[in-house]
Amino acid sequence: MFARTALTSYQLSALRALWAELIPRNRFYTQKLPTSAPQSLEEFFARVPFTTKQELVDDQIAHPPYGTNLTYPVERYVRFHQTSGTTGKPLRWLDTPESWNWMVDNWVRILQASGVVPGDRIFCAFSFGPFIGFWLAFEAGVKMGCLCIPGGGMSSAARLRTMLDNHVTVLCCTPTYALRLAEVAAEEGIDLAPSTVRIILGAGEPGASIPATRARIESLWRGAQVRDHHGMTEIGPVSFQCPARRGVLHVMEDAYLPEVIDPQTGNPVAPGERGELVLTNLGRLGSPLIRYRTGDLVKTAPTTPCACGRYDLALEGGILGRTDDMVIVRGVNLYPSAVEAVLRDFEAVAEYRVEVFTERSMQEMRIQLEPTPHCADPAALARDVEAAFRHAFDLRVPVILVPPGTLPRFELKAQRWVRRS
Repeated sequence: MFARTALTSYQLSALRALWAELIPRNRFYTQKLPTSAPQSLEEFFARVPFTTKQELVDDQIAHPPYGTNLTYPVERYVRFHQTSGTTGKPLRWLDTPESWNWMVDNWVRILQASGVVPGDRIFCAFSFGPFIGFWLAFEAGVKMGCLCIPGGGMSSAARLRTMLDNHVTVLCCTPTYALRLAEVAAEEGIDLAPSTVRIILGAGEPGASIPATRARIESLWRGAQVRDHHGMTEIGPVSFQCPARRGVLHVMEDAYLPEVIDPQTGNPVAPGERGELVLTNLGRLGSPLIRYRTGDLVKTAPTTPCACGRYDLALEGGILGRTDDMVIVRGVNLYPSAVEAVLRDFEAVAEYRVEVFTERSMQEMRIQLEPTPHCADPAALARDVEAAFRHAFDLRVPVILVPPGTLPRFELKAQRWVRRS
């Protein structure tokens, strides 16, 4: 672990090495960056512009199929992935062997911080398509000496049986899918009592850092410990859960230079305040991102070092939401993570969907709620959920019951928020 002064010194050195590699090879950043490398981090923040996702999308449209953010000839690249495209046109992303290995090494650190050890048996409940998903986690587990089992091309029931038959100890999936697997186990009569899963490593959604969601998963999986992590296809694996404080993520600052800014002004926010996470990856030289506005909303810890002894940036509550996720209902700011925190307190809620619509020129919201098949009194559940929303937000949110099995289930990132015209 780096002390703060050593960390900032390392970051500046890595930035200067990044400059030397990119200019003039990388067309995208040669046009954006000052020619000379920064002499200090303060100069870097003052002189270097942000990078936005829209810039990357526009660049790939103008220069198909991969855009100009490639430092080397395309023949040097060996990995192709693309974003899930949930907020627009998917981004295609290429990596050289060196960049890929750098990200695998970062994922090894995530696994180690999560309590994974050589000899563990890791199951990736994930269809291994072009979305980057758990590709890196799988290879990091192999590098650590774990038995890694791919779960692509399987039904949920088949995945459960494979995990039980092979005595899996680590499950990698989205928090939503961990809940779905437990639901399928109940539907199929698959007893999870013999499960040897002791760690569930979540990603792709905020749920693993939401106390109610985390507790729900752990109760269904007989005490397995939920660990959080976050990253992005275009930026790489960024953070791991603090070993000393649940619900806190540490950015690996020797791999990423982080900033937290006011989304409106672009100015840095004070420690302990909420803002948008901006990242510069320091080792993905083949397809780098510099001062990339991730769109992720975070709240930084007010003091350092952390209780675990680290000086790396601590994000309290993990990823709180997205800058484009917030809705304002009758003057109340609502984020998906806050809504989920209310709903996951009710064990009888099997699934839900949030509908946002405009009525009489005002933005409104209602919840479609699917109770579990064994819910004794769905009408009472709906009333209790409405009361919980009034208590949490001082807001009346109508709850509409739907029959069990009605709402969609998700293997990757859940898409529970729907905007109606």
